Amino acid sequence: MKISGALLAAALLSLSMPAISTLGLAADYPAPKQGDWIARDFKFHTGETMPELKLHYTTVGEPSGQPVLVLHGTGGSGASMLSPAFAGELFGAGQPLDASKYYIIIPDNIGHGKSSKPSDGMKTSFPKYDYDDMVEAQYRLVTEGLGVKHLRLVIGNSMGGMHTWLWGEKYPKAMDALIPMASQPTEMASRNWMLRRIMLDTIRSDPDYNDGNYTSQPRMMKYAITAYGIASIGGTLAYQSQAPTAAKADKIVDERLAMPIAADANDFVYQWESSHDYNAGEKLEAIEASLLLINSADDERNPPETGITDAAMTRVKNGRLYLIPGSIETRGHGTTGNAKFYSEQVRQFLQTAPQRTM
Repeated sequence: MKISGALLAAALLSLSMPAISTLGLAADYPAPKQGDWIARDFKFHTGETMPELKLHYTTVGEPSGQPVLVLHGTGGSGASMLSPAFAGELFGAGQPLDASKYYIIIPDNIGHGKSSKPSDGMKTSFPKYDYDDMVEAQYRLVTEGLGVKHLRLVIGNSMGGMHTWLWGEKYPKAMDALIPMASQPTEMASRNWMLRRIMLDTIRSDPDYNDGNYTSQPRMMKYAITAYGIASIGGTLAYQSQAPTAAKADKIVDERLAMPIAADANDFVYQWESSHDYNAGEKLEAIEASLLLINSADDERNPPETGITDAAMTRVKNGRLYLIPGSIETRGHGTTGNAKFYSEQVRQFLQTAPQRTM
């Protein structure tokens, strides 16, 4: 079954999950439902306003269940959260987020999936959005669009993990529990931003890009994506196991460069640049919900050895960290795309996290 280049890019850079086209053949949870909602007069942090901002979303389970908000990573969508490795480990009967008991809501973020994005026609005239804008859009979708006033859980991976931190700070009474994954609540900086900056500059400096007015996707885009992906996701031990020789390393690079990249360049640049001003470290004391941070010990983008995350967690009143040990089975920043590494921790956390009211 062929996977689209856009989903390959999302898998490589965000969650390392299979595409939605592989889903559901044996999924032990209710069939996902899709919908669209229009946020009227949506005001961005820049002051720009869109009269109609389309937000696409996927739900699993019935509205009578306890609401759970699931947030995808950069370049992903609701589809990327429905993989066997994630949904297949969490949403089925008897699993931690059993969709017969929970109402699972998975938005396509601004600029992603089937939600409003630059490639719809506006190109670089599309408002420059950031994570605060994306979280506000999620909140409006949940509360105004779906009529949900209180969430049992907000859980997100990578970019979705950073959004989960912001949810806890911006809307502290809106949920019982938070599970940010593959993230830290500190400023977007260090190697994580350096690599993103180089990737984006490589795309924009390609003459094919033409200030966003390209007629075909920039040729350097696949090199920028591949370089960033290898540098920031995959796991050191896993790469050593997979490519112990130059020949095997070359084979992996050749295979990745041969993957078709169908992602639109403007969409891609907007998606990754939206992280530039992220910093959840200023308001950690505002978080009221119980919080379980799940990171991997071999996460290239959020390395635990810096001590930054440990220091931040001391400021979270009801928070704790579960650090997945690195191994040849883990995939660095992509580890949390596979819920087998932490499903039991999620189950135990939800059993003890108290129910709260507005």
